[in-house]
Amino acid sequence: MPAPQTDTPGQADAPKKSLSVFRRRWRKFRTLKRGWYSFVAILVLYFLSLCCPVLVNSRALIVKHNGEYSFPALSGFREARDFGQRIIGEADYRLLKQQFDESRGDDFVLLTPYPYHPNESLLDDALLPGRPPHAPTAEHWLGTDNRGRDVFARLVYGFQISVTFALGVVLLSYIVGMIVGQILGYFGGRVDMYGQRFVEIWSGLPFLYTVIIISNMVTPSVTVLILILATFRWMGTSFYMRGEFYREKSRDYVAAAIAQGDSHASIMFRHILPNSLTPIISFAPFALVAAISSLVSLDFLGFGLPAPTPSWGEMVNQGLENIHKWHLVVFPLSALFLTLMMVVFIGEAIREAFDPKVFSRLR
Repeated sequence: MPAPQTDTPGQADAPKKSLSVFRRRWRKFRTLKRGWYSFVAILVLYFLSLCCPVLVNSRALIVKHNGEYSFPALSGFREARDFGQRIIGEADYRLLKQQFDESRGDDFVLLTPYPYHPNESLLDDALLPGRPPHAPTAEHWLGTDNRGRDVFARLVYGFQISVTFALGVVLLSYIVGMIVGQILGYFGGRVDMYGQRFVEIWSGLPFLYTVIIISNMVTPSVTVLILILATFRWMGTSFYMRGEFYREKSRDYVAAAIAQGDSHASIMFRHILPNSLTPIISFAPFALVAAISSLVSLDFLGFGLPAPTPSWGEMVNQGLENIHKWHLVVFPLSALFLTLMMVVFIGEAIREAFDPKVFSRLR
C-alpha cells in the first residue's frame, strides 16, 4: 500500500502570490455592497441607454415589404421610405404594422420593444384623447409631456446624454488639471508661483455669465457645453495633483530615478503619477454628480441643450410649469435622485476602498 503523500518543506514554506495594490483595492471595493451594486446598476443602465436606437425608437427594427427587407432603426434617415402609405418622408411604423397585420400577407413589421421616440409628438394618437400632458397608460408607461412626447423615452435618452456629458466633462477636466498640477508641483519655484497666480485668476471668471454669453453667440451642443464646463472644472484637480507631486517628489524612489538619469517626463508620468492618483480617483464620482447637476441646472434655466433635445433639466422645468400633473414631477425628479444617489454610493465605496486604514467604515 503506497504511503500518503506529504508536502515537502519547500512546498509548505512556498510564499503565496502577492496581489497588486489595485487588485487589493478592487477586492475591497467589491465587498462594499452598496457601492458595488450601484456601480453594476449604473453600468447596466448606461449600456442599455447606448442601445436606445434598437430598444426605444419609433423606427422599426425590420420591415418586409414586397419581398424586400429594410432596417430603419439601424440605417436612420438613409432609408426613409413610405412603404406604400403615400406620405412624404418616413412611414408611421406603428400604423404600418397594423395595416400589414390586417392584410394577413407576407409583409410584416418588427417594432422596437418600446416603439416611441423622445422627440416624436403624439398629438394625433387616437389612444390619447384630449390635450397633453397625458397620464401614464399601458402604452405610455410614464405618460406624455405638455407637447405630447413620451416621458419614458425622454427619460431614457436624457439619462444617456447626462451620463455621457458628465463623463466627458470629468475626463477632459481631469486631463487638463492633471497636466497643470504635475507641472506646478514637480518644477516648483517660479513655475509654481506664476502658475498659481494664473489658476487663481482663471478660477475667478464668472461661470454662469460666460455660459450666457456663449449661448447667445452659438447654439449650445453637448460638445460645446463639455468644453465650457471642463474649462471651469480643471482647477480643483490641479490643486490635488500639485499637492501630491510636492509630497511624492521628495521620496527616495524619485531620487533614485534622478540618479539613474531618467528624464523629467519619465519621472513625472512613470514614477510619481501612479502614486498620486488616489485623491482624484476618490473624487471622480462626486465630480460626476456635480457635472450632471450642472447640466440639469443649465437646461432648467434655458441655457443648456437646445430643444427638442431630451434633457432632464427641461423635464424638471416642465414639472414646475405643470405642477398639478404628478407624473411630470415625480418621474423626472425620481430618475435624477436615484442616479445621483447611486453615483454618490459609488464615490463613498471608492473612497473607502482607497482608504489606507485596515477596516472600512462603510456598511
